[in-house]
Amino acid sequence: MGGDRTGLTRTDDTTLDKADLENFPVAPAFLPAAWRTDLMAVYGFARLVDDAGDGDLAEPERVAELLGADPAGAADPDPTAFRLGLLDALESDLDRAFEAALDAAAEPPRHPLIRALVPLARRHPVTPEPFRRLIEANRVDQTTTRYATHDDLLGYCTLSADPVGRLVLAIAGVSTPERVALSDAICTGLQIVEHLQDVAEDLGRGRIYLPAEAMAAYGVTEADLARPTASPRVRDLVAYEADRARTLLDRGAPLVGTVHGRLRLLLAGFTAGGYAALEAVGAAGYDVLAQQAKPDKRRLALRAAALFAKGR
Repeated sequence: MGGDRTGLTRTDDTTLDKADLENFPVAPAFLPAAWRTDLMAVYGFARLVDDAGDGDLAEPERVAELLGADPAGAADPDPTAFRLGLLDALESDLDRAFEAALDAAAEPPRHPLIRALVPLARRHPVTPEPFRRLIEANRVDQTTTRYATHDDLLGYCTLSADPVGRLVLAIAGVSTPERVALSDAICTGLQIVEHLQDVAEDLGRGRIYLPAEAMAAYGVTEADLARPTASPRVRDLVAYEADRARTLLDRGAPLVGTVHGRLRLLLAGFTAGGYAALEAVGAAGYDVLAQQAKPDKRRLALRAAALFAKGR
């Protein structure tokens, strides 16, 4: 991890500390300090928005009050309206960040993790659009809990995952249409891998990211996903979806070979994280219900080294 944490509360620090739990290194120490700061700013925003949408904020009332949202619904048995209001307030704070980046006299963002976007927006040719997509993904999560087809899930990933890769390319100053297309494939693959790791956790939130058409094809019901261990049919379904995720990673992996130096190593690490997580899922016999399969750090490092050397 990295980045300047000046002005952050202990709760905000906890949000950033979740970077250590990701499948891939978010802002490794080999990067220049400025890059690490900017990458952690993007991560902090994305994690803040995800925690708001998932109901995982440590102090939701404090965050709501800070942003000018109504804190009253934080303890409501059906918190959907509260979460949507919080996401709206986060988008308003995002607007403040980009206004402050253009005009030093403008009202600054109210949340410290969003204030970190101001210097980023001044240094790089980024727009609010990818950040808005991340917010919209969490709005979708409040109202959409099932996906009928694989294409429907891919559409969701254009909101929840692809913007992050596009921001990384913009921060590095290497964004081109060709690289964006490759990055989108990697990010969507990483998102699907994460869905496979989190089947049980997501079901606990009332969400299923396994496409309904694939579940039906393998004879898997929602009741099967609620069991403590995966049946052979569930394992076969997870293996099938893992192959789909691997195909996406394979499609995007040539992105690594289009750049050089420390950026190449960073992108190799991102991509290797997806492959290593898939290996962990396979090593668990595709039983993603009994335990959350996490990638082995040694295997991740070896895979990253191979990707760095081959460029794909």
